[in-house]
Formats: sequence, structure tokens, C-alpha cells
Amino acid sequence: MGRRFPRLQTRGVHGSGSRQGTSMGRPPADKLQSVKWNQEDGKVNRVSFTGPYQIVNGLPRNPIGRTGLTGRGLLGKWGPNHAADPIVTRWKISSSGQVEKHPTSGDPVLQFVAIKRGDTGEWAIPGGMVDVGENVSLTLKREFGEETMNSLLASPEEKKEIENNLAKLFSHGEEVYKGYVDDPRNTDNAWMETVAVNFHDEDGNSVARFNLQAGDDANAVKWMDIGSELRLFASHKHFLKKVASNRKAHW
Repeated sequence: MGRRFPRLQTRGVHGSGSRQGTSMGRPPADKLQSVKWNQEDGKVNRVSFTGPYQIVNGLPRNPIGRTGLTGRGLLGKWGPNHAADPIVTRWKISSSGQVEKHPTSGDPVLQFVAIKRGDTGEWAIPGGMVDVGENVSLTLKREFGEETMNSLLASPEEKKEIENNLAKLFSHGEEVYKGYVDDPRNTDNAWMETVAVNFHDEDGNSVARFNLQAGDDANAVKWMDIGSELRLFASHKHFLKKVASNRKAHW
């Protein structure tokens, strides 16, 4: 099968996929003969991060294996369904103004912006589906703004300030993971893939000082310490472990 990809448990992590649920992305099975698989199909990205996937009897075949379910199921598109997970971090600052070190490991403590999901009540990384025709970098910024700063309900002035501040932080990021993810909605013909990117506020003068406010499908939002004791939704702990390792922070 070529390269192996980690099978990450991501139960519904990226919502219902309704943003992708347009006729452009999900033609009925009897209209698939005109679909351009394994390439950009108009505004729809049908390229898989895992590489070229097979087309069997006119339908895309899950590149990781059979699931026991056929058809598109609950996902928004046939073939790969792309999502994005922005991991926004900062150093934890002590009352003396210094970066806080963990008493056991002696390593600096990293914090990330966590949301409390409205559906499961679990803490998680904010994220969502890539809109049809949307660049992944735009998805990362949009989802973070909607879920942690309630940009959907912000006034025009507030929205402009949010966009300016996010543009500064999201102008650079470090990719943590890119590939296939296990999801209960995956079928033999439709599956989830994601890009997780770390955006770090090294000096604490960007997102670190923002007023976080839960919005969209999040019930709460806060800065949370990163460590092995975390209990997070789905595979998000796996992503954060990579971030801590990359930044030589406590885990």
C-alpha cells in the first residue's frame, strides 16, 4: 500500500460537513461519471493527502481500507473531505512575568486555545471543514475566529480588529499533521482528511492578549496548559504532543 498513515480517532471532530454539502461537492451516484477524481475538479479539491486513490466501478475507494459502509454516508463529498485544525499557542507566564517552568520536568509550559464542544461537551482544538473553493490557510483563520472570538456576531468594527490581529498571527505557522484521519463517518467511498497547523504567539503580544469569546458551535473557550494529563476530544492530544515536542515544551 505504500506509506502508512496513523489511524487517528476523530469522532465527528469536524462537524456535520454541511459547509461542503453542496451539489458542487456531492453529486448523486448516477452523476459521477463527469467527476474529475484525484485532481482539482472546478472549485472542488478531490486530491487526497495520501496520494492517488483508486476508482472502482466509478466510485472513489478509501485509500486506507474497507469500512463496511458504501456510498457517501454523512460526509459532504465523495472521496476526500478536507478539514483544518488551527493550534494556537503561547507560553504560560508566571506572576513575576517570566515563562513558567513545570515543577517536575523543568520545561517551559505551553498553553493552547481550547474550545468546549457544543455537541459532546469535550475540550478540543477549534477546527472545521474547508469550504468549497477555499484555501486551507483561510479555513484555519476563519474557524479560529468563529469559534474562539465569536466573529460571526461581532460588529463591523470588532470584526475588522479581529481580522487584523488574526492576519498577523496566521501569517506564519508550522504544520503538525497532514493526512487521513479515522472518523466514524468514513465509508468505502468518502473519508476525512485534515491539516493541523501550529500558530505560536512567541512574544505574547498577539492572540495571547485577545478577549476570547466562544462562538459558532463552541460552548466555552479558554487557554489550557499542554501536558500528558490532558483529556481531549478525539485525536487532538496526539497533535498537541507533537507541538510540545517541536517547541521543546513540557509534556
